[in-house]
Amino acid sequence: MMKYIALFLFFGLSNYTYAQDALEMKLFELPDVIFKKIDTPDGFESAYELKIKQPIDHNSPDKGHFYQRVFLSHRGYDNPTAIITNGYDRPSNNITEVATLLEANQINVEHRYFKESSPDSLDYDYLNFEQITADLHKINSLFKEIYSGKWISTGISKGGTTTIFYRYFYPDDVDVSIPYVAPVNLGRADQRIYDFLDNIGTVSCRKDIYNYQVRMLKKAEEIKPLLKWHAKGSNLKFNYLTFDEAYEYAILEYPFSFWQYGHDCNKIPNSEDDIDKHVQHFIDLVGLGFYADRAMTGYASHYYQSGTEMGYYGYETDDFKGLLKYLPTTEEPSAVFMPNKMERPFDGTLTTKVYEWTKTANNMIYINGALDTWSATAAPPSDDNNSLYYFLEGKHHATARIKNMTETERSELVNTLKKWLNSEPEHKP
Repeated sequence: MMKYIALFLFFGLSNYTYAQDALEMKLFELPDVIFKKIDTPDGFESAYELKIKQPIDHNSPDKGHFYQRVFLSHRGYDNPTAIITNGYDRPSNNITEVATLLEANQINVEHRYFKESSPDSLDYDYLNFEQITADLHKINSLFKEIYSGKWISTGISKGGTTTIFYRYFYPDDVDVSIPYVAPVNLGRADQRIYDFLDNIGTVSCRKDIYNYQVRMLKKAEEIKPLLKWHAKGSNLKFNYLTFDEAYEYAILEYPFSFWQYGHDCNKIPNSEDDIDKHVQHFIDLVGLGFYADRAMTGYASHYYQSGTEMGYYGYETDDFKGLLKYLPTTEEPSAVFMPNKMERPFDGTLTTKVYEWTKTANNMIYINGALDTWSATAAPPSDDNNSLYYFLEGKHHATARIKNMTETERSELVNTLKKWLNSEPEHKP
């Protein structure tokens, strides 16, 4: 009996080794790909961290190159393949619910000009959607040499916006696109954000938010010393913005962040609560880290895209005149902090084209949270395509996911995917 078990284990391990070696041989044969084995996620046969050589300028490859970090999780050559269009850095492998739902291979792509996926010198002229989506197209073209099944692209937040633009530039690369909580902004300060914040929630809650902001500004001289100790403990430095500017920006940011992550109106401090409670609520919900030097450096590429092509939002100050001492009130302060404070014009031509294109784009599934501030600039539902649009009630930027849908919503989504992919994905809870 032990002999048969040993033989079974030998041949089982041999088959596993053969399968792994076969994939590595395929990877080895791909041009411009360097790979190394990493831990295999549950449900997959193998996984690799890849470095894929990309031209800085896809229109002129002689201008130099960089290596883009990508994580490959392999199930099978005939399985669907999900390409994950991250909007920022991707420091480690993570498996998305789309890959799990479809039992798909997963190709998880770090965004151009973030962390490991950066050239030695950042020429921001080549940080635009034309170049970003060309990176994804090259990866897709490479791995279609290995994977013969259907293709899906998906991303979250800025990564979801990348999913939309990728489909616009390369409509035949994938069969289905699933952008989550993905804005399509039409200006450097999109007016629809202001309109959303003026109407979301109850009148009472919006009033409580405003009153909290006013108290935080009026009591700034009591609050700032406490926050300076917190900033020191968190090793936050303020050179791009001064500490005082950062504080006022964070107060103006409060309503956006409050709704983006669906916070509880009942937990907003009131006038009878002490300073400590006001400060702790501020740290928990907004904080100063987003306005410190470390974030300005880490999100520099994000801000460049927002300020030149992708669009973003600003802050209305009319209701705070006389309370803001360090930010201008004659014009709306922008939430865009350009790298090195460079001056670049915003051009909304492409985003406007893509916004209009979404109205007729087929095989798209848009998943948004009804509470999320970014749903204000989501792709608009249209009757001129077969796409699905979800604005999940009670859900926000972090919870608008397939796993949190109602049974009716989830069934519709799964059945539609079956139809579009001609497959039978397992409907997992």
